[in-house]
Amino acid sequence: MDAGGLRALTLRAVAGELGVAPASLYSRVSGVDDLFDLALDAALGEDSEVRDCLERDDLHRILLAFFGHLIRHPWACHVIGFRAPRGPHYLQLSERLCRLLEEAGSSDPLTASYALSNFVIGSAMTAPISGDERAAPVDERIAPHYAALHARHRADPQLADPQLIVDSGLSALLAQLTRA
Repeated sequence: MDAGGLRALTLRAVAGELGVAPASLYSRVSGVDDLFDLALDAALGEDSEVRDCLERDDLHRILLAFFGHLIRHPWACHVIGFRAPRGPHYLQLSERLCRLLEEAGSSDPLTASYALSNFVIGSAMTAPISGDERAAPVDERIAPHYAALHARHRADPQLADPQLIVDSGLSALLAQLTRA
């Protein structure tokens, strides 16, 4: 799916890869939505960076690893957008985030986890267009302050680096959502 995106995952395509008839898959999955769930969870489960972070790292590093995972698997953001991930690897990620948030003093770890995850998912969805954003002109007659800031970012591309933006945003969010 990384090469072909969401449209590449069909019962017919999976059956072709497995060398079976598409109808035979219905004894295992009820439809393409089940395939999305399986693909989503399999991709996360195979990501050694996320897996290693879940075992030993703090919230910030786990969320940065999740961001990296979503950058490597851009289709995953879209699947998450229309299907709540409930596979075992996503549940382990959710469990770890909620536990760490609770340990860090969050009064509502589930809401905090949703806020952080949504920030990471949204950032991963927009990361591919960051170069286009820098190149797009801003009419300074309409938005002079924004145009000046935009010009500064265009002059120093590191300021608009998606990884640095996520890192900075996570620091700010974690400071507000925990006692950190």
